[in-house]
Formats: sequence, structure tokens, C-alpha cells
Amino acid sequence: MSVPSALERPQGVPWRARAAARVAVAAAFVLALLPPNRLRAVLRLLRYGARPATYAQAKAARDAVLAVSLTCLGVHGCLPRSLATTVLCRLRGSWPTWCSGVRMRPPFAAHAWVEAGGAPVEETVPDGYLTPLITVGPRHEG
Repeated sequence: MSVPSALERPQGVPWRARAAARVAVAAAFVLALLPPNRLRAVLRLLRYGARPATYAQAKAARDAVLAVSLTCLGVHGCLPRSLATTVLCRLRGSWPTWCSGVRMRPPFAAHAWVEAGGAPVEETVPDGYLTPLITVGPRHEG
């Protein structure tokens, strides 16, 4: 049975992106303490006024988060990593789809991730491996 390993720390992330990522990571650790229904409500409030994030924007935010946080790099860092990525995208004016759900194949476990452009951002898993239970996507106006 294979177990997910820690992620690699991205190199070459500019200092400005690192500074914003530190703010997003701090906010993510606070958000991670909320119960699921409150977390969803807070994220729904935060998304107002943001445009949908592209895959490249979400990946850049995720890379910046991974560059500044060892916790987010770890195997149990999916919730703070996904929340920090979402918050950092919001600080930059965009909003990816934040997802929380389960892995449908062994090892079965809860997982949180970010999607943009209809695809999970930098999740190296086959199609159908992740099933979302809670999602907070961009607000569609009109």
C-alpha cells in the first residue's frame, strides 16, 4: 500500500509572493479551526467580488504557500494548504473552487484541495479518486 509523501518545496518564489503567502497561511490556520458549516459560510462571504481563478493563478498561489509553510508541505497539511491557497488567490482578486471531501480509493481518508478550470490544482491523482462533499466555488453573477 502506498502512502502519500510530503510535497517538494517550490523554488524561485518572489519575496512579495512569500509575504502575502505568510498572511494567507496564518489566516488558514485560524479558518481550519472552524466547524465545517461555519467554514463554508466564511468562505462564501470571502468570495464576493472575486473573479474565477485560472489554473495558473491557483498554482502560483499554491506554490507560494508551499514555499513558506512546512506544515502545508506535510502529508497532513491538505486543509491548511487548500485554505491558504484559496485565501491567497482572494488577496490577489480571484477565487478558485475550494473542495473538501474524501479519497475514494485506498488509503481512504478525508482530503481538501483546490480546483481551477474544472481540474484539481497539482493533485497527482487519477480521475474519480477525489469526491467532494463541500465545495465553495466562485460566485456567478447574473
